Amino acid sequence: MVQEKYDLVVLGGGISGYSAAIRAAQLNKRVAIVEKSLLGGTCLHKGCIPTKSFLKSADTYQLIQHAEDYGITTSTPTFNFPKVQARKQRIVESMYSGLQMLIRQKKIDVFNGTGRLLGASIFSPQSGTVSVTYEDGTSELLTNDYVLIATGSSPMTLPFLEIDHERIVTSDDLLAMSSLPSSIAIIGAGVIGLEFASFFSQVGVEVHVIEAADKIYLNDSDVVSQQLQNALSKRGVKFHTGVKLSEDNVTVLENQVAFNLGTTIQTDIALVAIGRRANISDIGLSNTDVVITEQQTIETNEYMQTKAPHIYASGDVIGHLQLAHVGAKEGIIAVEHMFQQNPIAIDYNVMPRCIYTTPEVAAIGLSAEAAKSQGYHVKTVKAAFQTNGKAMIMSPGTPDGFAELVIDKESGSVLGANLVGSNVTEHINELSVLQFLNGSALELGMATHAHPSMSELLMELGLLYEKQAIHL
Repeated sequence: MVQEKYDLVVLGGGISGYSAAIRAAQLNKRVAIVEKSLLGGTCLHKGCIPTKSFLKSADTYQLIQHAEDYGITTSTPTFNFPKVQARKQRIVESMYSGLQMLIRQKKIDVFNGTGRLLGASIFSPQSGTVSVTYEDGTSELLTNDYVLIATGSSPMTLPFLEIDHERIVTSDDLLAMSSLPSSIAIIGAGVIGLEFASFFSQVGVEVHVIEAADKIYLNDSDVVSQQLQNALSKRGVKFHTGVKLSEDNVTVLENQVAFNLGTTIQTDIALVAIGRRANISDIGLSNTDVVITEQQTIETNEYMQTKAPHIYASGDVIGHLQLAHVGAKEGIIAVEHMFQQNPIAIDYNVMPRCIYTTPEVAAIGLSAEAAKSQGYHVKTVKAAFQTNGKAMIMSPGTPDGFAELVIDKESGSVLGANLVGSNVTEHINELSVLQFLNGSALELGMATHAHPSMSELLMELGLLYEKQAIHL
């Protein structure tokens, strides 16, 4: 059965895909989404939202444990993991319901099946007709003017360590677990690995982080990486760096996983968090002119357009920054470009990069090292959050972290920033606006900030560059 022709068919209903679909609907286009699972994709169901729910519960647990530091006497709290899971699920279901309503309001058709691109045929003179196959074996064709591939990514695995979903697990498994392990090994010290290390260490689980590289390296900054590693180490996380795992030094036992790292460690489970792989297999790309890169991602230009002009791609499948907000932006730019809305080309330098550990980490733009390598003459201004009144109020002790601005000496423009501390994933958005407007350190400093607030520290740093700071 061939459906009426669509202006746009989106493969994948995650945040990149549905954001693109909604933008196309706003432009009065007829749109379809093909999604084999649930609208919202990884971010809503297995990533951003559920993990941050876990982390908030863990932070609250820690806050109550430190109630005495705020002058409050309370009984010993209990971390009730089934209730934590139930809260997470309520949040996900509420947001999922809202998303479904939004898609219906925009009159976007949703096909719950597996989508594959076809070559040119009697139905279309160009490749890109989408075949949708359903679980019962039936299928139908969706002809279109444009296709957006937004099929997302999946956790990468190790060839010698089979995911059995019991001892060797992915992040998907952790979000569905019914009880906490007493110990966990986290293979990979990237964003996903460190967020789970932060969560488990806060709720009393023994945590080992195993990293192949010689050191932890986040957001192009040694200082940021070391600050976070030190904070997690203080909570008991044990880091094992420069460790190349193989079938010779990992053994899956009946009830534990054993690692020979010079000394032997044994944990209840092991999380494989070595990155994510683009979902590009079995979607019919060989029937098109779409180019696949050496990194096994889809090649696009700055407007998300592939070598096949009518086929676009966005989100994790194009392999830039695998972040939900970046994927959403890419999807919107793709739609605006295909329908001649003259979008601003994406600039990955001004995309916020956040890690929701405790303390949080947020960055934007260029690090000092990267700016220098690009020929800028830079000056950095930096201050610890312990100099900020609101940060002192919010923390049970001396607040962790700092804020750092990277500034171009010639123009005074803010080229980048690194923040480590409580709630910095909110404060980075001010700097995102500043960079979008090509703002300067002086403009940041001259904008009045409420007192007391943690973001005052950003104002003070802007003034510090101009030698006008009051409190620094």
